[in-house]
Amino acid sequence: MNADPINLDSWRDLPAAQQPDWPDPSALEAVVAELQGLPPLVFAGECDELKDRLAAVARGEAFVLQGGDCAETFAGATADNVRNKLKTLLQMAIVLTYAGRVPVVKIGRVAGQFAKPRSKPTETRGGVELPAYRGDMVNGFDFTPESRRPDPGRLLRAYHSSAVTLNLARAFTKGGYADLRQVHAWNQDFVAESPAGRRYEQLAREIDQALAFMHACRADPEEFHTVEFYSSHEALILDYDRALTRVDSRTGLPYDVSAHMVWIGERTRQLDGAHVEFFSRIRNPIGVKLGPSTTPEDALALIERLNPANEPGRLTFIARMGASRVRDALPPLVEKVQANGAQIAWICDPMHGNTFEAPSGHKTRRLDDVLDEVAGFFEVHHALGTHPGGIHIEFTGDDVTECVGGGHPIVEEDLALRYETACDPRLNRGQSLDLAFRVAELYRSS
Repeated sequence: MNADPINLDSWRDLPAAQQPDWPDPSALEAVVAELQGLPPLVFAGECDELKDRLAAVARGEAFVLQGGDCAETFAGATADNVRNKLKTLLQMAIVLTYAGRVPVVKIGRVAGQFAKPRSKPTETRGGVELPAYRGDMVNGFDFTPESRRPDPGRLLRAYHSSAVTLNLARAFTKGGYADLRQVHAWNQDFVAESPAGRRYEQLAREIDQALAFMHACRADPEEFHTVEFYSSHEALILDYDRALTRVDSRTGLPYDVSAHMVWIGERTRQLDGAHVEFFSRIRNPIGVKLGPSTTPEDALALIERLNPANEPGRLTFIARMGASRVRDALPPLVEKVQANGAQIAWICDPMHGNTFEAPSGHKTRRLDDVLDEVAGFFEVHHALGTHPGGIHIEFTGDDVTECVGGGHPIVEEDLALRYETACDPRLNRGQSLDLAFRVAELYRSS
């Protein structure tokens, strides 16, 4: 930790990448003041609990499943949407737990993933140049001057949408929907007719038989009826996450109570930048995305800044190399970190390095590329004797056509049928299950 961990505004003196150009600073100040007075979305004790779970991942005893929308929208904070995303996560977790024989830490990209970094600050269409869409937390998706104008009032809408989403998620995960006896009910829709859905149904029947046996033995653990579920997002808009940082009354230490876990993106991990400085002050479990340009020295410097005490579960590296680079770019990082003795959880983001533009103009990803990057990630860790700790993916619970491939294949000509993402292409639930079965196979053979 830095010498003064309670100085939560030291980041303001440093360059802050990917921040909106708010047109009215006084309006931003008013919104930040209101956010500072609102209740926490999560509690420090829950963040510490997740840190303990991630410490088990760092020791090689568990596996992370982290996923959700590329960019949440305010309109998407509905019971149906939240339930469908949870259904996808639960099905994937069941596959990984039962077929992979590994405890799974379940983390959603939910309740805060309302902002996105952009490669260019503006977008041009038909000769008209407007600010780029940076997520519902900042501006609107419609290509009009009014919609694209950054509005700090959207930070408040992000808070309230996050509160609604977390309330629904807690109700679903604690109120019986996540009970293991629901494994068949989670599959009673379009997915059931896909190859992955039929494979899942066979697994569900095996689980039913195991539960029946345990019931006959009068065993009915509480863990069968609810699940632990944690929230996460990229803490991109620093004014929002700073406003939701509180000093815990138990420990006197600061936590970003907008989410259980927050991460720094590939575009904002500069060692002398505002994001790394802010993250060095909070006590949540944190992640850092590492792309193929990351050097071993970069990785060690990030560890020194963000986890100098080498606290297990504190820091997770999320590798996003691309299928063509992972086998070459990842080994030097893992080797250097391992030699350093750092207790790091490594997880794989196989999405962001594998995006391309189809002839139709749609951004998309091939499921085969996603699967290949995950396979490469496992190969690297197997060769080095280290633990492949998890996956970080973008998915939806809906029958969208945004990524190509899968057991029930989508081809490039299908992309326009249901291309609904607000930013990057997501796996639909059938493709997500395809991925889960493949990961389970890789884990059992590693």
